[in-house]
Amino acid sequence: MRFDPDQLKTALSHCRDQIRSGQELSQANEPSFTVHLFETVDSTNRVLWNLLDQGATEGTVAIALQQQSGRGQWGRQWQSSPGGLYLSLALTPHLPVENSAQLTLCSAWGIAAALRNYGIPVGLKWLNDLVVQKRKLGGILTETRMQQGQITQAIVGVGINWQNPVPPTGINLQEILKQPDPAISSLEMLAAIALQGMMAGYQLWQQHGIEAILPRYQALLTSIGHLVTIDQSGAEQTAQVTGVSATGDLQVCLNQENPATSTEISLKPGTISLGYGNLGNSASV
Repeated sequence: MRFDPDQLKTALSHCRDQIRSGQELSQANEPSFTVHLFETVDSTNRVLWNLLDQGATEGTVAIALQQQSGRGQWGRQWQSSPGGLYLSLALTPHLPVENSAQLTLCSAWGIAAALRNYGIPVGLKWLNDLVVQKRKLGGILTETRMQQGQITQAIVGVGINWQNPVPPTGINLQEILKQPDPAISSLEMLAAIALQGMMAGYQLWQQHGIEAILPRYQALLTSIGHLVTIDQSGAEQTAQVTGVSATGDLQVCLNQENPATSTEISLKPGTISLGYGNLGNSASV
């Protein structure tokens, strides 16, 4: 498998116009990308950090056909076999460290909204997963560098299943696009959609803040209204997912059956696993 840079350039222009025609992403400006293509790397995030150390700027992109040491959230291994999309985008957000999750929120929503413009019914699983038919289509890993409490550089790494093998809890786009004339016809086109979506979400966040992103993100969140089990000091309680906070915490409501005694609490990323399919949802707080 090869990745054609000329086809990517054409796809970026086409996808920009397609995204601008959509109501959700119509405010996107024309971004500028500098793309570096690789056959095999250990991690596109790591490659891009090296490029930033050499003077690369916002909008620099690393794309690989295969990763040998792909990573997901919380240090989990991300299977990065040939046939998937593996890319990383450099950003210079200048935001407080405590709001770092906002970069993941706007990136995840931007990609999902862009794919939905092409008829792919993508939803979001808190915090950083793209889902279709309750199965994982892709994931996001955001890494940052900071100075004096401000994030000055960030890399948003994305993996999306195109035609690579996936586990039972996963799904790839080839399985979804089983039709004679699919809306997304190549890996280059998928990369262009992801990049334009990420940058459109980032620009919306820059222009209007997290207040513009949260309602859009939550509208695609697949767990709203779902029940989870909360372990509070050894006592299990059932809680209902109500949304996501501006800092990326999952908001849940305890004792939702009785409004007079109900309490909303926030769960930090990494403290709860929402799972896929029939996997359990639980947290300790």
